[in-house]
Parts: sequence; C-alpha cells; structure tokens
Amino acid sequence: MARLEGKVAIVTGGARGIGAAFAKSLAGEGAKVVIADVADGAPVAAAIGAQGGTAIFIATDVSSRAAVEAMVETALGRFGRIDILVNNAAILSAIKHKVFAEIDSAEWDALMAVNVRGAFECARAVLPAMRRQGYGKIVNMASGTVFKGAIDMLHYVTSKGALVAMTRSLARELGGDNIMVNAIAPGLIRSEGLAANASFTAAMFDAGRTSRALKREQHPADLVGALIFLASPDSDFVTGQTLVVDGGSAMH
Repeated sequence: MARLEGKVAIVTGGARGIGAAFAKSLAGEGAKVVIADVADGAPVAAAIGAQGGTAIFIATDVSSRAAVEAMVETALGRFGRIDILVNNAAILSAIKHKVFAEIDSAEWDALMAVNVRGAFECARAVLPAMRRQGYGKIVNMASGTVFKGAIDMLHYVTSKGALVAMTRSLARELGGDNIMVNAIAPGLIRSEGLAANASFTAAMFDAGRTSRALKREQHPADLVGALIFLASPDSDFVTGQTLVVDGGSAMH
C-alpha cells in the first residue's frame, strides 16, 4: 500500500524544480496534492493526473496572508483535510550574488517575505485543520548553506537559517497537537531557474560537487526519499530536526 494513501499534501512552489519533484513523489505515494505557486502549476497537476494521481493547482502568493488562507480554504473544500504541508516556495533563482553591503533593503524585505514569512503564513493557515485531525506533518525547506556560511547571498542564507529556527520552535509548540515539524537542507542543485541565472556559475556548481563526500551533482530526485520519510508515518516520532541532504558537503 502507498505510504500516503488518503493523505492530502500542500506543496508551495510546486510548479517546477524541487517542488514539482516533491508534488509528483507525494502523489506517487497516494497523496492528493495541492500545488500552490505564483508560477503556473497546471502542467505538473496534469502530469500527476496522467499517472493516475490526484492534484490541483491553486495560484498562491505565499507572502500574502489572504492568498494563503484562500488556498487552504479551497484545498479543504476540495479534499476535506490537510495532512502535509511542504514549505518549499522561495526566492533563489532570481537573486544576484553580491556582498552584503550591496543588498538593498527592498530586496532583503522581498526575499524574507517569501522565504520566511511565507512559511509562517502557510503553517498558521493549515494549523486549525491539523489540530482538528490531531495529526499533521510540516516540512520546511532549509539549505546546506546555513551550516557552511556561504558568502555573497546573505539574505538567502539568513532566510534559510530562520527556517531552521522556525522548525525547532514550531516543533516544540505543536508537539502537543501531534503535529511534527522538520526541515530538509539540500545542497546546490542545478535547477532550470539557477541554470538560467548567470550569477550561478559553472565554477559554483563544480565547487559544490567537489566539496561533497559523494562527488556528483545533486538532483531534485535526491531529496525525495527524505521528503517521503518526513511526510509519512515512518517519522511519527521525529520532530524539530533538520536533515541535511547534500551528499556529505555539510556535516553536523
């Protein structure tokens, strides 16, 4: 039997890259999937449907409380429950590497609104449904950069460090409701978005690969096992943890 049969999962930023891989893998394990993204997630939902799964796309700006609450209301209206929230939406592929003193305040605030407050808005919105059920899984997407102190992208690294802290505090606060909160910290992945950004050079991807114990590039599929573990009953006694999945570059 599929490990997530009968479950409903929301994947923010599920229209492409890691989020699309997550949406497809959750559906493959039997979950009904809500793809929440500012980009068009309809093709991913259609691909899941073509494989016999169930998925819907809801256009959602995670930095907007009203948009997030409307998305959750629509998901509940369609499926009746929410068991899994994957906070994957983030600004990364659009940023330019620069020393921290050159990051202006507006850019900082825009990134934090999506990467940090977006996760907060989504967790808050799904909480009543998870509390009614007496069960839930929240998986936040952090980054291996938190444990290495990457340069020239201070706002991004800081945002992912905030998600590690959020994961720990939410786990403490929601444990009594049987809601488990964990995070995944991947390494650098050559997604379509990053590949199109000249700020992410071939040398950066090469450095990421050579820093790993497993000396190859990382792909979205490398994160799927960790996600399914944290989303499934297999991890029902695991909470407050950040699982680094980067081939052994950052070890903690």
